[in-house]
Amino acid sequence: MAKLPFPLDRLAPLDTSAGSADEEAGPEAGQGSSYDEGETTRAWESFLTVGGGAAANTLVRGVIERSWQRSMQSGVDARCHGSSIIASPDDLYELRLKNEDLLQSTAQTFRRVAEVLGDAATMVVITDANGVVLDVGGDQRTVDAGHDIRLEVGAAWGETVTGTNGIGTALVTGQPIHVHAAEHFSEGIKAWTCVGAPIRSPMDGSIIGIIDFSGPQAIFHRHNVALAVIAANHIELALSEKIRIERMHLLEAGIARMPRTGITDGVVILDRFGRVVHHNDMASLRWRGMAKTDLSIGAKLLEMSGHRPLEDLAETLPEALRGLSIEPLVVDGVTKGAMLVLAPKPRPAAPAVQLTPAGRVAIEAAKAEIVGNSPALCQALERIERAAQGRTAILLEGETGVGKELFARLVHAASQQTGREPFVTFNCGAVSKELLGGELFGHAPGAFTGATREGRPGRFEVAHGGVLSLDEIGEMPLDLQPYLLRVLEERSVYRLGDSRPRPVDVRLVASTNRSLKQEVAEGRFRKDLYFRISAVKITIPPLRDREGDVAVLIEHFNRHFSATYGRPPLGFDAEALALLLRYDWPGNVRELRNLMENLVLMSSSGCVGLDDFPEDFLEALLAGSRLPAEAPAEAGEIARLDEAERKIIEKAVAAAGGNISVAADKLGVSRSTLYRKMHQYRSQG
Repeated sequence: MAKLPFPLDRLAPLDTSAGSADEEAGPEAGQGSSYDEGETTRAWESFLTVGGGAAANTLVRGVIERSWQRSMQSGVDARCHGSSIIASPDDLYELRLKNEDLLQSTAQTFRRVAEVLGDAATMVVITDANGVVLDVGGDQRTVDAGHDIRLEVGAAWGETVTGTNGIGTALVTGQPIHVHAAEHFSEGIKAWTCVGAPIRSPMDGSIIGIIDFSGPQAIFHRHNVALAVIAANHIELALSEKIRIERMHLLEAGIARMPRTGITDGVVILDRFGRVVHHNDMASLRWRGMAKTDLSIGAKLLEMSGHRPLEDLAETLPEALRGLSIEPLVVDGVTKGAMLVLAPKPRPAAPAVQLTPAGRVAIEAAKAEIVGNSPALCQALERIERAAQGRTAILLEGETGVGKELFARLVHAASQQTGREPFVTFNCGAVSKELLGGELFGHAPGAFTGATREGRPGRFEVAHGGVLSLDEIGEMPLDLQPYLLRVLEERSVYRLGDSRPRPVDVRLVASTNRSLKQEVAEGRFRKDLYFRISAVKITIPPLRDREGDVAVLIEHFNRHFSATYGRPPLGFDAEALALLLRYDWPGNVRELRNLMENLVLMSSSGCVGLDDFPEDFLEALLAGSRLPAEAPAEAGEIARLDEAERKIIEKAVAAAGGNISVAADKLGVSRSTLYRKMHQYRSQG
């Protein structure tokens, strides 16, 4: 986050001393320099009596008098007691969703202001661009009192609703404003004082909300306006930093898609609100001949809200731009924007399966769940996408923990056309042999002991029209395998105890951590079924073969679990990180994920060292670490690794009470190897 000009806790709390206070100097100060409640009240009564004529008292500021005039012209009831418009729960949910960025950027400042105010009788209010209250905080007694005038979440406080007040008048004037007691237009809120300051968008300078301090009139002090302005500036800085980070992530996601575009293509990157965050020179050239819409940074190209699904993006384009290539940009598994490609000629022919915008969004969301960019992983992803264009079964082979279900989900995403095709998963090793047939194929009423009276469809029927993912298919008993083969061949299923065929259209994705070819050779898997499900066979690479992905996954899970548990991301010292990078990861991505969750939860400091690793993982590190075979390590890296290994050995020997045999057994190495390494490190000093 950008560094703030100075911290809020350096500011003095609001002055709560009794009595009037001088109003701030400036063009609206009027001829007088002090607030007189009696004179202001008489001026208000005179104003209402003459039906909006000039205020009779020169102490009434011009900005207040003009607001009174607008309030009367809008038909505001001068005798009302606060807001008369309250958003419904559904409307409020939509408003908070629409203003999610504002609320997130406001949170820290909102909390710090509440701390600065202490027990002063003041509440803090955040509104949207129309004056609807999104959040309140501060002194609880004042917050409770605010309910009497409907100064509460969901209430509308624009000038046309409640007349002159700090929120509505700041929105109209676009300037910070204080409204003191009798200066309010509505009689029912004249016991209150409020100070409002606009919060502006870093993108285009438009007002996106108001921060307001409200309370009994005794809280007024001319410095309150400065506090409101500073708080608004802090929020704008936080919002600007959030937008900068999101823009950076969008650019990174866009750059990752650039290889799919031609050198003469124009590229425009949009955020999730349809605003331009980047475009190249070719886009500027092509845009002039296609649309009159402004293409400058921050310009709103599309009329779409921040929570509208991006699969509807194509429908929101101006007529002149329909048919252009649009690709969603996914960041951390969430669609955060889109890339618009302006090609000089029609794009190449689409794949066999015509993907809708919804299909493309689904593919990118599924791919975003598979973290990494190693050549081995990219090759597997490319093969999956190609294989998904057909309708034949796919066999995924890979070790435990490589994430085979995520690849099955990618097959589903890449093969769907309507976005409504089901995705059904089932683990063949998770139920007993007796229940497996009923789970897969369904059963007729009373077909066997424990069957339901009504009968039940199996997973094949539930997956009709979509994808059925059968995990650990090598665990399927031999006597059930012919039934599976029959369903695949005839494209119809017979429920157990029923002779009526039920047509099913299912794409099968089978996965296993075994070699099914070896299972066939040893008679544990039917050869005909193997050939039927392995028309396309894809091997998911283990983590040790995914060069560079360990570091990417460490960073990914570090961010994920830190956000999940509300903790700052961890750092790693050089020794610990070096060992993690050369470890074999026999449990693959699942093992790394579990370790990172453990470290985020259990680490006592912000930097992970060897002492932070679980004991069983330390033992596995020495037995399962390796130096890359393809290239020797740098001298500095070798030194760090040797030092880390030495510390692990020392801990293991100490834990074993000096018993070398026990220590070697725990470390998974022979006694001679352990003695050799101990001698090596002793000789090095």
